[in-house]
Amino acid sequence: MSDILFNYLNRRLQEAEGKTKNSEKKPGPVLTISRQSGCSARRLTQKLVAELNKRNGEKNDNKEWDYINKELLEKAARELNVKPSEIAYVFKYQERSALGDIFASYANKYYKSDRKIRKTIADVIRSIAAEGNIIIIGRAGVVLTKDIMKSLHVSLEAPLEWRSLMISERYDLSFAEARKSVIEMDKKRARFRESFEGRNTDYTWFDVTFNRMSLTENEIIETIIKMMESKKLI
Repeated sequence: MSDILFNYLNRRLQEAEGKTKNSEKKPGPVLTISRQSGCSARRLTQKLVAELNKRNGEKNDNKEWDYINKELLEKAARELNVKPSEIAYVFKYQERSALGDIFASYANKYYKSDRKIRKTIADVIRSIAAEGNIIIIGRAGVVLTKDIMKSLHVSLEAPLEWRSLMISERYDLSFAEARKSVIEMDKKRARFRESFEGRNTDYTWFDVTFNRMSLTENEIIETIIKMMESKKLI
């Protein structure tokens, strides 16, 4: 993932010097993968990236595909010139109270408001998406990039009981504990997306939704690639 960070910072430097021509290039292609709690996406994404780059090699395309998820925290922190721990609460689906915002602003001269933090995160995601050949896992990716023409938005879902069983086995929890955790995490992720675009929006209008209970990773990957070909993203 270090190459993504290097390219991002290098591009920002070029923009500051007025040397970039990104305005002449249409943003994308970008793929976003959203998922309900219990629908793992990382391994599936890694396999998808490998397959996409294999095809790139066959076409002699020098621009490799990559994916990004938690690395966004580091990039946003660099942009804000703060420690990652100071903005980690956003990625943990937590919120700061308005009163807490006011007190903190007086206590710390380097303080960044919640609105500033979220705007910076949104700008970082948009900028990385515009560079193209990137897959964004979660992080309200569909909300922040849905207006990009060269994009595909995927959702991974499954029945609640199945997802609860997956979490129970993965974290050695009782089924009841896992089910409660899944429900709460789904609510937190919904609030996270809403924090970037507000309530009652169309952020849930994905291009395609896959049932992780009944479809294998390979079946999902094969279908995604066919859709990307159809939309001329690859």
